[in-house]
Amino acid sequence: MAEVGDNSKAALVEALNGALADTVALYFKTKNFHWHVAGPRFRDLHLLFDEQAAQLLGTVDAIGERVRKNDEYTLTSIGSVGKQTRIKDQDDVTLTADAMVAELRDDNRKLHERLVEVKDAAEEAGDNATSGVVDDWIDQCEERVWFLNQTSK
Repeated sequence: MAEVGDNSKAALVEALNGALADTVALYFKTKNFHWHVAGPRFRDLHLLFDEQAAQLLGTVDAIGERVRKNDEYTLTSIGSVGKQTRIKDQDDVTLTADAMVAELRDDNRKLHERLVEVKDAAEEAGDNATSGVVDDWIDQCEERVWFLNQTSK
């Protein structure tokens, strides 16, 4: 693993905290849509969104702990999440089910991009543990994108 003052370690921690922010924001948006979806596909989408939210929440602690294992600090508040996330808020509770599916698909793609940045930064820093675990997060994200993409057809 890289030395404490190493630029590659700083880039890794920044990428991890960005992925953490995106994951928390996407979790909350997915739960929002879980709570507010309506229409003929309500039951299927309500369950899909809940499954995906649970998967996202399941990675939050692992991402935060990777930051701490690098002896650095994680995000501390909703405000710190808001400053670092690339996931835009969505407060319109009247979106159509199709719009919700498309927005979650696109946001999971944004998270995927961020996770690839983590992978690259971990490789650059020589952090094999993070490099290995991020592969699972990327795979989960790709599955969410796949499910949402197929649902939108």
